[in-house]
Amino acid sequence: MKYLSLIVGLALSVQNADGCSLAKDSTRIAVGGGSITEILYFLGAEDKIVAVDTTSNYPPEAKSLPSIGYVRNLSAEGILSLRPTLVLGENDIGPSEVVSQIKNVGIDLIVIEEKHSADGIIKKIQCIAKVIDKKSIANQIIDQQLIPTIKRLGIEARKVKAKQTSIMFILSMQGGSPIVAGKNVSADGLISMIGGTNSPGNFNGWKPVSTEAIIAALPEVILISTRGLSGFGSIEELKLHPALKHTPAVKNQKIFVMDGMEMLGFGPRTLDAALSLAKKISF
Repeated sequence: MKYLSLIVGLALSVQNADGCSLAKDSTRIAVGGGSITEILYFLGAEDKIVAVDTTSNYPPEAKSLPSIGYVRNLSAEGILSLRPTLVLGENDIGPSEVVSQIKNVGIDLIVIEEKHSADGIIKKIQCIAKVIDKKSIANQIIDQQLIPTIKRLGIEARKVKAKQTSIMFILSMQGGSPIVAGKNVSADGLISMIGGTNSPGNFNGWKPVSTEAIIAALPEVILISTRGLSGFGSIEELKLHPALKHTPAVKNQKIFVMDGMEMLGFGPRTLDAALSLAKKISF
């Protein structure tokens, strides 16, 4: 019996390893992650949401829901006071002690895996749909709305790739230096989806990059979020920054500003953002 219990336990562990098993009860969902909120609305399951984190700013009506704090610094008390039956979180949900506390009181907490690609977006949607028992609806919407977008994106991305376009994504400013995307971050995935080359991207994570390194990288396109641009003041002020004013991107007016979650959330909107950017860059 001891060994049988061990085998059953291992089987259950494997079954739940991908985080996509059907939830015991998804009638009251607290969300830690803006892309998950976006996907729940996309699936028509917004009536299940009882609370969201502060990154959940789309669609606009989501901002009127009770807040449980920032996704990486959630409040256990705030979550528990809303009596959720399920907590859905992105990879960076935290802190760890809050995650443990929620699990210890018996509430389902499922972390949704994220891969920064078009296929990753589809799998994320399918995973959430499986958790809340909306698989058939999800597949229908994916086939009708997202697959056509992905096909068009593929066409435009090939044009960008053929030109070997170097793209730099600026997150914000730190001590006068732009903080730029390296490898293995969401912006690097976005650049790959568009068909570009991350420049300068010969490091991991987000890092402040020197003027010399940016000038040497010769980025032909600069991407920046609306919030990131506020650190410079305006596009005109960004163009005058010593690290950027001599780049091909500034000289050729190839600077594109969009909502940060739209570009980097890797929900359904990211596919539309990538397609829009790819069209502008390939033109």
